[in-house]
Amino acid sequence: MAGKLIETLSPRLTQLSRRDLLGFAAKGAASVFVSQSLLASCEASANTVTDTTSSGTTTPTTGSATCVLTAALTEGPFFVDEKLNRFDIRSDPSTGVVSTGSPLALTFNVSRVANSACTPLTGAYLDVWHCDAGGVYSDVSGSSQRFLRGYQITDANGVAAFTTIYPGWYSGRAVHIHFKLRLYAGSTKTYEFTSQFFFDDSLTDSVYTQSPYSSRGSRDVRNASDGIYNSLSTNDKAGLTLQTSKTSDGYAGVINLGVNVA
Repeated sequence: MAGKLIETLSPRLTQLSRRDLLGFAAKGAASVFVSQSLLASCEASANTVTDTTSSGTTTPTTGSATCVLTAALTEGPFFVDEKLNRFDIRSDPSTGVVSTGSPLALTFNVSRVANSACTPLTGAYLDVWHCDAGGVYSDVSGSSQRFLRGYQITDANGVAAFTTIYPGWYSGRAVHIHFKLRLYAGSTKTYEFTSQFFFDDSLTDSVYTQSPYSSRGSRDVRNASDGIYNSLSTNDKAGLTLQTSKTSDGYAGVINLGVNVA
């Protein structure tokens, strides 16, 4: 799209710093490992644990982890490669207008999986995109806005972190966030993987009692009725449902992502 500038840095509009997010990563939440056509996830014995009170903090519990392959999921129609390199993806970079909603801190720990061992994967491009609290995606259907989109490059520890909001819903789909991982040799793409993850319905019920979500009424599809979610096995569903912890002003989640790069 002509005339659009590459965003190299976004104002950090949240109280959560990168150090805070790396702290969440150290605690460890949901575990998901990914290969070219398969996600390799850490199989955990615990279910999602959330706190629906206003002041409490709950840390997700996890079981012992082993590399387990689970199915990858479709990209969907809304990916746009805008090359927005930024930590905070909530705003539209052209106007500075920030998408409203409950803050969500996402940390991805990206690893290379080989011989059942995982080592940090550095220099990988990780894109995230999702709808706003009203269920609307930017940069599609004639829109020139670019809110709730962006990428980070994994650091020396394989970490990519984002500040965003808890996504809203739109008809026909359960609540979800898309992500794409790519590797490059110079300007040549050498690897690509795309998937999406889901949220615990009980947590979403709690979040959606708050403004601005509460003005929309009840969503029409929960996880159990989502065709893409139901294409997964039981273990795959667990691996692709984000486990979260409560923060002072929102939520935080961690995904441990591993790729089998030839």
